Amino acid sequence: MTDTDGLTIAGKTYRSRLLVGTGKYRDFAQTREALDASGADIVTVAIRRTNIGQDANQESLLDYVPTDRFTLLPNTAGCYSADDAVRTLRLARELLDDHRLVKLEVLGDPNNLFPNMPETLKAAKTLVDEGFDVMVYCTDDPIQARMLEDIGCCAIMPLASLIGSGMGILNPWNLGLIIEQTKVPVLVDAGVGTASDAAIAMELGCDGVLMNTAIAGAKDPVLMASAMKNAVIAGRQAHLAGRIPRQIYVGSPSSPMAGLITTSHSK
Repeated sequence: MTDTDGLTIAGKTYRSRLLVGTGKYRDFAQTREALDASGADIVTVAIRRTNIGQDANQESLLDYVPTDRFTLLPNTAGCYSADDAVRTLRLARELLDDHRLVKLEVLGDPNNLFPNMPETLKAAKTLVDEGFDVMVYCTDDPIQARMLEDIGCCAIMPLASLIGSGMGILNPWNLGLIIEQTKVPVLVDAGVGTASDAAIAMELGCDGVLMNTAIAGAKDPVLMASAMKNAVIAGRQAHLAGRIPRQIYVGSPSSPMAGLITTSHSK
């Protein structure tokens, strides 16, 4: 998007409304190619799975994704308790020189990766109290989304469907309720499968979309990253433009009926 329609999170404005993960790519070089094609400014990093300095003997993601070009969003992927999530993000803060913008996710089941909301709420409160800017992965429950906002999370990130499922937005009505009530940015997180899913999320009024598997798992990740960039822009533009209302069983001609040119036939 243009600079005049940027995404503002925790007081900082970003040009792109597409946030992209850094996992599941062939290697770090392909990761960087996909990130460049996506146009993303914010990229997520799974602290428990990706080396950003924890192991000096291993290749570091930071060699390919420099912090002067991208805003890193450390996340707690793989954490199943509030305590583990808090410890992980404290480590990220140390590794990244007091970095405060983080993505919290506390999972409840290793098979479906559905969020554990009691533990998520607990971790969110601790992190906000410690001065973190918390973007939080959650269920599409409007009540619990409101609770997270009340705690002080800087962005609410309801799932569209299960992580990595590619099923798209399964409950647009709940998502709409969350968007309507929430004053901080709302970003769809998890479940996007293809470009049309991203466009629909933006058309519904989401402030942004975060994805990883939909790009990294594509046959051509770099091309899919470009497609997702365009889809997010198109969906945002459509939302701002305002779609025509749906009219069941009522048609409306594209051209006005009045003043039709008629042709007379003489014998």
